[in-house]
Amino acid sequence: MNMKIVTIIQARTSSTRLPKKVLMPLAGKTALSRLVERVMASKLSGEIVVATTTESNDNPIRELCLLENFNCFSGHPIDLLDRHYKAASKFKADIVVKIPSDCPLIDPDIIDSVLEFYMHNYSDFDYVSNLHPATFPDGNDVEVMSISTLRTAWKEAKKNFEREHATPFIWENRQRFRIGNITWDKGLDFSMTHRFTLDYIEDYQFISKVYDELYENNPLFGLNEILELLERKPEIALINNKYLGVNWYRHHLSELKTIKPSETNLKIVS
Repeated sequence: MNMKIVTIIQARTSSTRLPKKVLMPLAGKTALSRLVERVMASKLSGEIVVATTTESNDNPIRELCLLENFNCFSGHPIDLLDRHYKAASKFKADIVVKIPSDCPLIDPDIIDSVLEFYMHNYSDFDYVSNLHPATFPDGNDVEVMSISTLRTAWKEAKKNFEREHATPFIWENRQRFRIGNITWDKGLDFSMTHRFTLDYIEDYQFISKVYDELYENNPLFGLNEILELLERKPEIALINNKYLGVNWYRHHLSELKTIKPSETNLKIVS
């Protein structure tokens, strides 16, 4: 398949829950740098682009990209669908991969597993992810779609959450788009019991501890190494366990057709 893959990592400094989280240090570099390092380790991720906003407070991200020689695109501060589509268009993508910047523990092998399935079944699917339903620990989010699918969403999506979260218009319209999903080959579901995403200070403390424990021996430690660490030192998992199952879906359950209340933690409102 002679098609260009572009992986887009959305990043900004103005996170309401944990400002400047992508610039917080992990093993001597920023969380964003560590994430890009892991995405680059994927065999199939193609050209990688950090998509930030046009806001001046995101100048540090542009400066970091310049320093690290990362591709950088600046787009709409809130309309992530617009930012993704225009970044993908600028870098002439045929296949677009969406990975959020709050996943500095993402396993490169998981990225490849989603992309391999999509590429081997390209004629059968418009969109493939490991999120609908999710089974991997939260923070291993991979979404893959054709540029034509993303373009359709960009043209037609109207609701605020469809624009802000980039892809709901696609995976909510299953009668229109051919949706595929990758589940964990171990037959497990850790999506609500293991939290590897970066959204709160406790998440940072957890992720930082994982890096302290594993990075020196293997900078590209994967999911299995993290799970083994948590088996040996279960106290690490307790650092951010009060946020297990907390995600953006819980604010939109009345609008979403394909997300069930059991797939989100409704007890904590941020």
